[in-house]
Amino acid sequence: MKYTVITGASSGIGYETALAFAERGKNLILAARREEKLEELKGKITKKNHHLDVIIKPIDLAVEENVHAFYESLKKYELESWINNAGFGNFDSVGNQNVNKITSMLHLNIEALTILSSLFVRDYENVEGTQIINVSSAGGYIMISDFVTYSATKFYVSAFTEGLAQELQSKGSKMKAKVLAPAVTETEFELRSLDVDEFQYEGQVSKFHTPQEMASFMLDLYDSNKVVGIVDESTYEFHLKDPIFPFREFTGNKES
Repeated sequence: MKYTVITGASSGIGYETALAFAERGKNLILAARREEKLEELKGKITKKNHHLDVIIKPIDLAVEENVHAFYESLKKYELESWINNAGFGNFDSVGNQNVNKITSMLHLNIEALTILSSLFVRDYENVEGTQIINVSSAGGYIMISDFVTYSATKFYVSAFTEGLAQELQSKGSKMKAKVLAPAVTETEFELRSLDVDEFQYEGQVSKFHTPQEMASFMLDLYDSNKVVGIVDESTYEFHLKDPIFPFREFTGNKES
């Protein structure tokens, strides 16, 4: 029995992606901080298909020691795909941002994603049919005012994942690595970014996607031979692309 792991599955893109993969008959391991939301999602999935195995893992991956423990807890399962969706943003200028919040964001958006990606690749890179999809952002390719630190974390996710994809390809590995880059999506993202309790997308945001639409784009990327699935911020059209960042294989020559 094989499983797809989805982090940040308690709401938004992660939640809808879990439902979309369940529709395809995928067994799931779902991780997020809020156990009650994971239980709700598990119930929704198993009600539709009681043959699926849905395992929930309530955990805060922004806490460094939890990351290794989470991966170790999955050793007894055979994994097929890994979706690093957990992450959050922060809307503030660099000089005014809450350093404690930023520290947590760096741990989650960069460190946890890198560690989990590394461990999954180490164990599964030569297993046929395996995929890793890391969720970045359109802001991982364009710097956005008052989102500079968040954008920088997503630049890392985009560059790391594109580089991983090409590294795997150059080695002839069987695993595929891909990056999904959404633009504004109607999720809880704005609540945490702005530190507010409510946010109304209609009337305040000119263009946005629903999380269901982004889950559909996730499946399009999963099914494709492309590395990047990105939303064009000007048109809000979704495009599947080859790697965007330049990549050069190391030859051993020292360069200044």
